[in-house]
Amino acid sequence: MRAIECNVACCSVCHHIVKMPSKKGIAICPRCKEEVTYRKTNSIQHTWALVIASIVFYIPANMLPMMHVQTFAGTQSDTIISGVIYFLHSGSYLIASVIFIASIIVPITKLMILIYLLISLQIKNTKNKIKKKKLYALTELIGKWSMVDVYVVAIMIALVHFGGLSEIKAGQGANYFLLVVILTMLAAIRFDVRLIWDIKEDNAT
Repeated sequence: MRAIECNVACCSVCHHIVKMPSKKGIAICPRCKEEVTYRKTNSIQHTWALVIASIVFYIPANMLPMMHVQTFAGTQSDTIISGVIYFLHSGSYLIASVIFIASIIVPITKLMILIYLLISLQIKNTKNKIKKKKLYALTELIGKWSMVDVYVVAIMIALVHFGGLSEIKAGQGANYFLLVVILTMLAAIRFDVRLIWDIKEDNAT
């Protein structure tokens, strides 16, 4: 028997189990005083909006420079891909791999998983519920690694300014990429994984 059938819900802030007044009621958590509902309000619509916004911002994040490097020889601007290619050519395969995975593979994987889960809910697909739950857990696990590229730019700016031999500035691509990271994290937060179990389990596996 599920919690919703027992008229109890979990507080989204402190995870305290709260007795609900009715099937569609709203309660106040006695521990943290947060409003408690059975499901996140308009979870699917909000998640779709955040996912679409992430996709829109992901395009300029990859097309615009992540950073501008100014040295005695001139100024060089690098996008995510050109930065990966630069590190490959310089023999820094580990750094190139980390940036490629964190900046390309992770965001795309997270967006694809969220889109798959959203479509599955909307078409009321009852199959593989446990696998879907694991996929959602994967988005939470890998989400934080999307920040690696932003951290790399920030650290390089600090180190180079400290050295004083050249200058590195963050490009517009870094701003858009940061927006993508934030929006995908918010999308994962707004998605209510409990909705997977609300679909009728006819022939579910």
